[in-house]
Amino acid sequence: MIAGPLNIGQAAALSGVSAKMVRYYESLGLLPKVARTQAGYRQYGEREVHTLRFIKHSRQLGFGMAEVAELLKLWQNRKRSSADVKRIALAHVADLDRRMREMAEMKHTLERLAQCCHGDSRPDCPILEELAD
Repeated sequence: MIAGPLNIGQAAALSGVSAKMVRYYESLGLLPKVARTQAGYRQYGEREVHTLRFIKHSRQLGFGMAEVAELLKLWQNRKRSSADVKRIALAHVADLDRRMREMAEMKHTLERLAQCCHGDSRPDCPILEELAD
């Protein structure tokens, strides 16, 4: 349980994100505008810290900012359909699968090129030749 209002540094530390990211998420509308002191300092509470943790966990799973925004809306909507959440998650899994295949192809190509390169003082380099094509 969080006691009293927190400044941005405290909220950042409790949520595991930087103060810069807190401001960024707020600018994107992922985090609602928070109360401010007379001096203009932001004041965060337990709800905002919880939201920041949700965003952090979503980002750790590789969700893009648009997906995070959609997931946040669903998370905050108690009348949501879990089918909507599952659809987003499965679309992300498909995207991860695609990117992993592309990265495996890149790795294979680079390994093949590195094997063809003598790696000595000669100027000939199949890696550079491939990049130039």
